[in-house]
Amino acid sequence: MNAQAVVDILMIVISAATPLLIAAVGEIVAERAGVLNLGLEGMMIVGASTGFAFAYTTNSTLVGVVAAAVCGAALSAVFAFLVIGLAANQVAAGLAITIVGRGLANLIGSGFVGLKRARAWELRIPGLTDLPVVGKLLFGQDFFVYGAILLTAVVAYWLTRTRAGLTLRAIGENHTSAHGLGLPVRAILFGGACAGVAGSYLSLAYTPFWSPDMTAGRGWIALALVVFASWRPWRALAGALLFGGVAVLALAFQGLGVPIPAQALNAAPYLVTILVLVLLSARDARGAVAPQSLGVAFIPDR
Repeated sequence: MNAQAVVDILMIVISAATPLLIAAVGEIVAERAGVLNLGLEGMMIVGASTGFAFAYTTNSTLVGVVAAAVCGAALSAVFAFLVIGLAANQVAAGLAITIVGRGLANLIGSGFVGLKRARAWELRIPGLTDLPVVGKLLFGQDFFVYGAILLTAVVAYWLTRTRAGLTLRAIGENHTSAHGLGLPVRAILFGGACAGVAGSYLSLAYTPFWSPDMTAGRGWIALALVVFASWRPWRALAGALLFGGVAVLALAFQGLGVPIPAQALNAAPYLVTILVLVLLSARDARGAVAPQSLGVAFIPDR
């Protein structure tokens, strides 16, 4: 296998990892506040349908991304009202949002099935993008990829180096001794917006068309990725590349006609998740500890 073939594979892996990373980083912020959002899959699929619908109608990728983020945040606002405003069970509320989101996405995208549009804008720097082997890999990705890396860096800094980030983490550890009601709500909205953008990546860049259920469980993989990353953004980047590589490997095996059942290949990312979690827990017990109040009904002490 020559160097260019390796670069081509890495390009595909990065593309597969990008939506997982965007959704996982947003979920890390929400879970650091002690809120478990199982509605991620529903928010992603709504983002995919809304993003494509707006981008196709306006002929603007940027409008599509903004619309996807707004719709993801709007759906997460409903979730926030349930779990913070009404102190509803977070698991039940998240599953309900996923079900509602899938139905809403199919409704929004019903008139756009089968339609296609140009792929999202890709970076091109004269003299750098054309460099042999690494030029396109480093300087020729679409803006979602660079945005995902920037998002990871900003969230990592915010959580560890700012007062608001440290307060949010304190809330996630103990709702009763440290709370600021506005922060958890904003964290949930941020996570929903990220999920919407992750969904829009699928319909605007990864495969620039809308298809029902095109997220194919990526929201659930992103949730597993948060645990794999031990609620740390930079680990989420490494995990997203790992899961993206597993997904690409499964597709490669199918293309080569390897006699492995398709169901087993589709389950590969989940099997890898379990294996990595076991290895990570055995190696670093502290890194696998979740926020202490994660999933607990948020009832601030007024």
